[in-house]
Amino acid sequence: MSSELPDDVAALIDRVQYETVGEFPVEQGYIWTSCSSVENGNPLFWDDDVAAEITGGPIAPPTMLSVWFRPHHWAPGRKEQALPLQVHFDLKARFELPEAIMSDNTIVFYEPVRPGDVLRTHQILRSVSGHKTTKLGTGRFWVIDVEYHNQRGELVGVESYTGFGYRRNER
Repeated sequence: MSSELPDDVAALIDRVQYETVGEFPVEQGYIWTSCSSVENGNPLFWDDDVAAEITGGPIAPPTMLSVWFRPHHWAPGRKEQALPLQVHFDLKARFELPEAIMSDNTIVFYEPVRPGDVLRTHQILRSVSGHKTTKLGTGRFWVIDVEYHNQRGELVGVESYTGFGYRRNER
């Protein structure tokens, strides 16, 4: 089994893919629902006066960053089900690896996300390993960055994922 990276995959390294605009604007109701679900009583997310004093106005919790780009599974006129992190699914298909996990996720935050913002995202494949064998099976690791910008072009965050696509080992 060759560990060499195929040319078509190597050509995707560090290239912007799947530029997407969020399907809905950042909305205060989503923020309150999310905070309520985890009993997050931070006044920054509930009190406009506190938010104005600390951050110049209301913001969304930074941990909600990926919420604003996750596509609805169905929308009028959509022909195919939309998937988040499409590069991951592309790699699984390209290498014929039926199973996959995310082994690491790191988020770096920049400008705050505010109600009314409409986020744009794109995905960048950073690396793909040669064949590796773990307790799960044999496959490849890959690193994908998802960069988020607001409608003003300001970087609001970068989420980095390390995935492992694999085929289970015969037992």
